[in-house]
Amino acid sequence: MKNLLILLLSVTCCTALLAQEKSFSVFGKVIDAGTKQPLPGASAYCQNTTQGTVSNNQGLFYMHLPNGGYEKKVFRISNTQPQTDTLLVELAKAEQSLSEVAVVASTEDPEGLTKYGKFFSENFIGNTGFATQCTIQNPEVLKFYYSKKRNRLKIMAKEDLIIFNYALGYKLRYQLDSFSYDYSSNITQYTGSPLFQEMDSTEEVKTQWKKNRARTYLGSRLHFMRSFYDSTLAKDGFIVEKLNDDPQSVKGTFITNFYNEQDYLSDSGEVEINWTGRYRISYGNVLPDKQFLEEYKLPPSTRFQITVLDIANGFVIQKNGYFYEQYDVINTGYWAWKKLAEVLPYDYEYR
Repeated sequence: MKNLLILLLSVTCCTALLAQEKSFSVFGKVIDAGTKQPLPGASAYCQNTTQGTVSNNQGLFYMHLPNGGYEKKVFRISNTQPQTDTLLVELAKAEQSLSEVAVVASTEDPEGLTKYGKFFSENFIGNTGFATQCTIQNPEVLKFYYSKKRNRLKIMAKEDLIIFNYALGYKLRYQLDSFSYDYSSNITQYTGSPLFQEMDSTEEVKTQWKKNRARTYLGSRLHFMRSFYDSTLAKDGFIVEKLNDDPQSVKGTFITNFYNEQDYLSDSGEVEINWTGRYRISYGNVLPDKQFLEEYKLPPSTRFQITVLDIANGFVIQKNGYFYEQYDVINTGYWAWKKLAEVLPYDYEYR
């Protein structure tokens, strides 16, 4: 089986001095945990970026990475690590990885792609205009399970999903850990690891891709997190309200000082945000998508993209907009509506 390893690297800058460096190198070797023999063709990449490679015939891989944080999964590395060090990665056999996942009281539905394929696409890729320009090249790798007892649909993939986004100009290789939909609560959850690869085309098409990327970036969660990190929320067009604790209430208080010492702490290249509760994020520099307004039966005159954040225990932002712990921050509204078709890699640069 190829692509034996999905090595998700977390890259951070640890000191003010080192923050001046723009990039550093990572060397690694992948071996079989049992035989200690090199494993060629193993994928190593920084999640949700365009930074990735595969190991060669000797199991070796090399990447030249920019500074900035990426999601931690297996290893957390830093540009303080000596450049001569080689990461040694031991992999055990994983043929039973799907069967080891608990799919309680459910069996695989052999007709799952026919029954649930469109539903999966709408809730994973999305319903935006850009979503119509996304295609999953290998839907046959999806495995569908339905649990009557839990009234829940669970979807996994036996291989990486290959997705072409012709609206933004990216080819994605997405390792889908799991996708689930609870029919009782109407809650969708999915986890996975994407690698973005730049597509090639004519200069005219590339120009349109650049415009599309800018449009999907402005007002996005990535834009918000980067603006929060840079202390430019108001300047960049974001309006934030602290909502009442009552989940049924829509009343809120406008926040005018985002950067007070109690809620905003900058330390060692990261920013810690001590927010808890519900917050309404409004962005008015780009109008909301007409399809969103139609789907949610909102007036055509609506001028703001509106998202509600439910924050359990604060979060930490890194320079490129990555934040953690992500499961402590639940977003509903506009950001939740814009799914994979609107996602940009963490190394995207808005110009």
